[in-house]
Amino acid sequence: MTLHTHLEIASGTDPGVVRTFNEDSIAIERDLGLLMLADGMGGYKAGDVASAMATDLITDVLKQQRHSEMAQSMRQFSQLSDSSQAVKSAIEKINRVIYQSAQTNEEYHGMGTTVVLMLFHDGWATIAHVGDSRLYRMRNDAFELLTHDHSLLQEQVEMGVISSDEAKYSHNRNLVTRALGLDVDVKVDVCEIDVLPGDVYLLCSDGLNDMVDDADIELVMSELQANLPLAVTQLIQMANDNGGHDNVSVLIAKVQDEVNRKRSLQNSLFGWLKVF
Repeated sequence: MTLHTHLEIASGTDPGVVRTFNEDSIAIERDLGLLMLADGMGGYKAGDVASAMATDLITDVLKQQRHSEMAQSMRQFSQLSDSSQAVKSAIEKINRVIYQSAQTNEEYHGMGTTVVLMLFHDGWATIAHVGDSRLYRMRNDAFELLTHDHSLLQEQVEMGVISSDEAKYSHNRNLVTRALGLDVDVKVDVCEIDVLPGDVYLLCSDGLNDMVDDADIELVMSELQANLPLAVTQLIQMANDNGGHDNVSVLIAKVQDEVNRKRSLQNSLFGWLKVF
């Protein structure tokens, strides 16, 4: 699909109030139909290097795979299994690259990163993630978390060790059970979802959902659907107002219906004409 004619996109990232450096990375590859966010591990060395490697290199691998598909059959990931396998293989490959880099460079030893991504097609998308960066969807009036945190805290909640309310105040909030670069192999969660006009998708680092309750995130997503840049700014500001203990990154994409898509194209055209 041609991503820029089907999606309205806004994104932002901020180091937060407490930390000096920003270890998050965001990638938007319109021609590929790819949205991706990575959160370098705050407790590890060179988290910014790991997250940048993840977003840059996974994008490169998927570009190469798409070009190979086009050369062979012009399918462009036309089948669900093609897309899922391509994404899974790309993440696994770059996990090994990050791991080897950490093993051979002392200054990078122990670095790691989460990753969450969407690869869009006409009417559906592949989603994949490793770690605790999240993907939410707003569809009509329903706000839903589409990913499952790979974290010690999530495991404790599921085992009944602590309640969901207690989890909000736990000191284990940032301990992930999966991440890229920490081992030679990694388990990647991959699935396909249907995509409908009007859907709004939110990819975020835990610097958002650790600082802002889901109910408040939902309110912003619901009330500011017509102004995605403002929604991004508002979510980041809320995270910082609530303490800003971590880097916070937000990537929002709204699937346009045909009417809004044409209006967006017209606005782009008129905006171009005004330049002259």
